[in-house]
Amino acid sequence: MSEQMNYGEDYKFIPVTSVMSGLGQEVTSDIYSLTIQVVNLCMVGNTNHSQAWTLIDAGMPKSADKIIHEAENRFGTDARPNAIVLTHGHFDHVGAIIELIEHWDVPVYAHELEIPYLTGVKSYPAPDPTVEGGLVAKMSPYFPNEPINLGSHVKPLPSDGTVPSMLEWNWIHTPGHSPGHISLYRQSDGALIAGDAFVTVKQESLFKTLVQDQEISGPPRYLTTDWQQAWDSVKKLSDLKPQIAITGHGMPMKGQELTDNLTKLAIDFDVIAIPKYGRYVDGSQN
Repeated sequence: MSEQMNYGEDYKFIPVTSVMSGLGQEVTSDIYSLTIQVVNLCMVGNTNHSQAWTLIDAGMPKSADKIIHEAENRFGTDARPNAIVLTHGHFDHVGAIIELIEHWDVPVYAHELEIPYLTGVKSYPAPDPTVEGGLVAKMSPYFPNEPINLGSHVKPLPSDGTVPSMLEWNWIHTPGHSPGHISLYRQSDGALIAGDAFVTVKQESLFKTLVQDQEISGPPRYLTTDWQQAWDSVKKLSDLKPQIAITGHGMPMKGQELTDNLTKLAIDFDVIAIPKYGRYVDGSQN
C-alpha cells in the first residue's frame, strides 16, 4: 500500500457531539449502527464471521480508533471488513477513511459521480451558512470541504445496482445532497440505509442534534445543493416502502412510524425540507 493518500488541508477534528456519541445499537441481527459524535455509520454482516461484514461510511475526523475498537467488539479481535461502501464523500462520512484503509487494506466503493471528490480532483460546493436553520448551519463554513485523495483505493460501484460483498443489497442513486449520493436497500426485509438522503433529526439545529430529538427531515440544508433532486430522491425511497431506516443523522425509524413520516416527507418536502432561503435554494449556485 505504497500509494499516497491524503485529506484536504482543511481536515480537522470538529468539536460537536450528541447524547448518542459512542453508542451503538443492533438495528437488525446483522445491521449495527454506531454514532460517532453526530453522524451514524453501519456495520453490516453476521457476527459469526470476523471478515464477512461491510462498513458503511467512515465517521468523523479522528475517529478511526473508535471505529476499529467497536468493530473488534462486535466481530472479534482483528476483525476486518471485506469492503467499505460510502453513501457520499462529505467530511462527516469519510472522516476516518484513510486510517481505516491503512489499517485494514480493503477496497472502498462509491458512486462514479462521487469519485472526483474522493480522488483530489474536485471540491464540493462551499457549505451555506446563510441557509434557513440553526446554529449548526452557521458553523458550517468551519467544516472541512476540500477533496480527499484515496487514489486507486476507491472504485466505482457496479452499474447494475449490486453492491460488492453485500448479497441481497442494492444501491440506489439518491442525488441532491451530493451528486453521487447513494442509499442501500435490502428488499427481503425492507431495510434501508439512507445516508443523508433524509435524516431523522433537524441537523441544522445544534440543540436538536445534541439531544437527538427525533423528527423526519430532508438532507442537512447547509450542504445540500440541488433541492429538486433531493425531493425526487425522497420520493424514490418512499416508493420502496421500507420497513426500517438507518439515516446518516438521527435515530433509526421503523414500522408504521417510518411509513407515515416518509410518506409525509415525500408529499410535503417543499414545506418540511426545503429552506425558505439560502444560497442553493433557487438552484442558481450549484
